[in-house]
Amino acid sequence: MSGRRDQHDADSHGRTEPTLGDLDHLDAPPRAPLPLNDGLPQVTVEPRHGRTRTTPPPRRGGRRGWLVPLLLVLVIALVAGLWFSQNRLRGMLPRTDFNNVLGQAQQALQAGHLDGQDGTSARELFQAALALEPDNDGARDGLHQVGQAELSQADAALQAGKLDQAAQQAGVARELLGGGSDIDRLDHAISSARTAQVQTVDLVGRAQQALAAGQLEGPQGAGALYKQMLQADPSNAVASHGLDQVGDALAAQARKAFDANDSAKASTIVEQLAALQPNNGALPALRAQQAQVQQQDSSALDAALRQGQDALRAGRIGGSGDDTALAHYKAALALDPDNAQAKAGLGDVAEALTVQASAAIDAGDTAQAGQLLDQAAALAPKSADLAAARARLTSAVQAPAVATATPSDDGVAPAAASLSPEQAAAVATLVQRAQIATSNGDIMMPPGDSAYDLYRSALAIDGNNAAAQQGLQALPGQVEQQFNQDLASGKLGPANDMLANLADLAPGDASQVALSNRLASAWLDQAEQQLSSGDRVGASQSLERARKLAPTHPRVLDLSARLQASQ
Repeated sequence: MSGRRDQHDADSHGRTEPTLGDLDHLDAPPRAPLPLNDGLPQVTVEPRHGRTRTTPPPRRGGRRGWLVPLLLVLVIALVAGLWFSQNRLRGMLPRTDFNNVLGQAQQALQAGHLDGQDGTSARELFQAALALEPDNDGARDGLHQVGQAELSQADAALQAGKLDQAAQQAGVARELLGGGSDIDRLDHAISSARTAQVQTVDLVGRAQQALAAGQLEGPQGAGALYKQMLQADPSNAVASHGLDQVGDALAAQARKAFDANDSAKASTIVEQLAALQPNNGALPALRAQQAQVQQQDSSALDAALRQGQDALRAGRIGGSGDDTALAHYKAALALDPDNAQAKAGLGDVAEALTVQASAAIDAGDTAQAGQLLDQAAALAPKSADLAAARARLTSAVQAPAVATATPSDDGVAPAAASLSPEQAAAVATLVQRAQIATSNGDIMMPPGDSAYDLYRSALAIDGNNAAAQQGLQALPGQVEQQFNQDLASGKLGPANDMLANLADLAPGDASQVALSNRLASAWLDQAEQQLSSGDRVGASQSLERARKLAPTHPRVLDLSARLQASQ
């Protein structure tokens, strides 16, 4: 078979065999291809031209110049991010030694093992962790927590009285925290506690000496010193035992006084014991004995007061007998030294003696008058009536001597000594000053310039001066008026002074009992308010003022019991 087929075969089978073409005309210019009618769309192909090397256009200088600073900024940001994230990045790396140390430090902190010298304390372990990674925040925070824990333990040690431990832990806290107001406060408290501790040691010595010497009462007594120690340190066993010893000694003294029938002294000691040690085991029995004795004394007191009033009405004022008003009222005061009725009875006796003395002066019996006034002065030395009577007696004694020395022209002695113009002027000035002092409330004070002293000075010149006599004897009324004003204004202290002045000026005035009860009620009201506000010291002082004025007042006993129960 021939390797080539003719055109006829191609046409007859509908396909064309590939051929090499006309090799003889390779160099001839290409001819336009003849159109083929193969039923497909016609495609025109442009002829390829050979490439021609051309010169590139010049570059623009600023098109890509921004790339360099942008890359520089990116590099800086990357470095900064790595720096600030170094702890986080470091934590992503395996750190077996560091993590172990930090974990042990946290365990030691939670266990309260804060400091030591064996390498196992929280402080040592956190410091070891910082040595491995000096910038680690966890290790630094751990050391801060150790400092706060040391500060808390130091405060607890201070409260427990362990001053050396508190000072040591406060020093560690200062090292770890770098100081601060809390540490300064703690250091100051430790220093104050050390000072108080030294003072306590001194108090112990002084209290023991006072107890050995039998000095139990008073500000420097063993009881007050031991109580002062307990107020500073309630857990002080030495002070507690010492106070028990003082209480036992006071109880023994009270029993001895009861056995000697000295009920006043016994009652005083019982009250001291109650104030010093209200829970003393001997106090209930002593209170019962005190109540029994007081009941007995009350019966005897009532009898003495009744007998004194009977003797006074019968005119048995004074003298050496046992059935006089003076004797009975003195017996009443021996049973109850603060009894207001007995004191008023003695004032009545003084007034009665003064009246008798005035009658003796009128009768010309100056010797008898002087004796009576001396007896009255022993009971009521500042009585206004007594002062006026004493001035009259002085004038009565001086008048005969003056009359004898200076007879009149007709040879008849004058009835009374005449005053010189200077003396008369001096009396007038003194009376005027006394009236001003009275209006200012200066009744008994100041000495020499009080109304009382000024009137007496005027009467020393002219004992019969009517203005001075009337002014002096009117002072009790002025005092009572001032008392009512002070009491209404709540000025209890000045009112108390006015009541004392009234007792001096008019010792037998029956109204004083009612005034005392009014003032006692005011003091008790104040004590109630002070106790409610927590001022126990002020309440005790107000209660004592009320007790002196009205010792048997029901509110005095009630408030006294409440005050003792609040200790």
